[in-house]
Amino acid sequence: MRYSKFFGKTEKEVPSHASLKSHKLLHQAGFIRESTAGRYFFLPLGHRVQAKIMKIVKEEMDAAGGQEMLAPVLHPMELWKETNRDNTAGFELMNIEDRRGAEFALGGTAEEMFVDVTRKFQISYKDLPFNIYQFSTKFRDEMRARGGLLRVREFIMKDAYSFHRDEEDFKIEYKKMWHTYMNIFKRCGLDCVVVEADNGYIGGEYCHEFVVVSDAGESRFLITEDGKYAAHEDVATFQLDEVNVDEEMKEMETIDQPEWVQKMEDNEKHYGKDSRHFLKNVVYRSIHGDIIIATLRGDLEVNKVKLEQVLSLVGQLVEATDEDLKAIGSKTGFVHSWGHEFVGKGKHKVIYVADSSLKTVKNFIGGQKEDTNDTINVNYGRDFTHDIEGDIAMAHAGFKTADGKYTLSEDRGIEVGNIFQLGFHYSEKMKKATFVDNDGKGKPYYMGCYGIGIGRTLATIVEIHNDENGMVWPLAVAPFQVHLISIGKVGKDDEVLDRAEKLYNELEALGVEVLYDDRKESPGKKFADADLIGVPLRLVVSSRTMEKGGAEWKLRAGGEAEDVKFDDLNKKVEDFITG
Repeated sequence: MRYSKFFGKTEKEVPSHASLKSHKLLHQAGFIRESTAGRYFFLPLGHRVQAKIMKIVKEEMDAAGGQEMLAPVLHPMELWKETNRDNTAGFELMNIEDRRGAEFALGGTAEEMFVDVTRKFQISYKDLPFNIYQFSTKFRDEMRARGGLLRVREFIMKDAYSFHRDEEDFKIEYKKMWHTYMNIFKRCGLDCVVVEADNGYIGGEYCHEFVVVSDAGESRFLITEDGKYAAHEDVATFQLDEVNVDEEMKEMETIDQPEWVQKMEDNEKHYGKDSRHFLKNVVYRSIHGDIIIATLRGDLEVNKVKLEQVLSLVGQLVEATDEDLKAIGSKTGFVHSWGHEFVGKGKHKVIYVADSSLKTVKNFIGGQKEDTNDTINVNYGRDFTHDIEGDIAMAHAGFKTADGKYTLSEDRGIEVGNIFQLGFHYSEKMKKATFVDNDGKGKPYYMGCYGIGIGRTLATIVEIHNDENGMVWPLAVAPFQVHLISIGKVGKDDEVLDRAEKLYNELEALGVEVLYDDRKESPGKKFADADLIGVPLRLVVSSRTMEKGGAEWKLRAGGEAEDVKFDDLNKKVEDFITG
């Protein structure tokens, strides 16, 4: 391809809101342009990279037994209603209505659609297992698109769905997809940490994220030094240290407390004890209007995702407002660890949830704070209990693993893919989502799903493979394999230009992907653009190289430039490309 005719040239300016390297470089190099917030044009260079990533994904999925198909982008809303995700996923779901009044969801994820197409067939146990996948445009009504291609409202995803007879069979496929994903990302030039994660509104009991360590990422995870345990902050478990469990229980009493004691640090100063000895209450409101009060040890934080899982209210909790607190007869800093109810009669209720940490302390301070008094010697199980209990606390670096053997450290990265156990989550909710087993009875499918964001993977490659001059594409996903530059002026260096043209035609005839910079620009401009675009191999034909009977060879990833004879050049390029 001649760069003089290429659509989407380089430019120096970057969007004012661009903060990540990938966003800046992809814009400057002419790979992407923003349409509206969170929606991007993939220009020819960007499209070529995206197509190569998809080719790698397809090759690996096909090798693992996957079968490619394509589902409609418009999902009939009745399918989402079958699984009740029209409500639970409403914060991201985008809706549309056609002229007949039929309601659809713009596909954000396709579990319902793939179950629907499968139940249109008479599936026998002999047909299982199978794995069907697609490359499809997805739509997410994100509150705030950011990070260039890392958090967008429209993107291409490879999503796959496997159907099984039972859990034992599913686990074989889950492991296969795990290894398939590692192969995919390795071929793309990415090293991944596989991290336990939360299934969120996808459903199921467990999942794993494939995370590339990077400061640009939003995935915070906890990991042991040996890497054998890695878990997203949403699900990371840890050992709760016992504070004073051998201490004798004292009688609960209400005591005077100065009005200036308002915050946790005030408590520590006034009572001379660290925050572990105090009760803490954090208040949320469900989208249905109920008030949720999470009670835990004072040194810990509520993990909202864990709390939502304990309550089976995934994605349905928001922080309580002053008005919410007023509705239960309270205010900020004065929430009680038990006893709140809605003021007056109504359909909503107050739900208390106890963290496991409440069982690690005797004689808590707090729980019934008023303006000038509070309770002390409060013991969970004796003085109050909650109907709902569980691990709802956030893990942090320095905490011990649940077995107490290792110390957790914290890292951050970009999620490029995920694999989910779905079990019977969809097949039991959707009618006739069954197969005929060997006993002649209909049974629900056991399912899994597996996703990779293509644009996100592209941006992640840039975040990892770059230097001060631009992008450094791995060969497998580079937009072109060779960046050919001619240096000379028409009428003065015609022999140079003719030789560069000949080399371009020779390489193209060999099937080499060449970006030929034939522009009437200065050498400095051409070299700078080549570095910015980041094609793996740069070849330069100039009067100097012609004197030596060849072209200058330089790898974008580094190393010294060298002169290679024209007679040897084509073979050397072929060897470079084939590895």
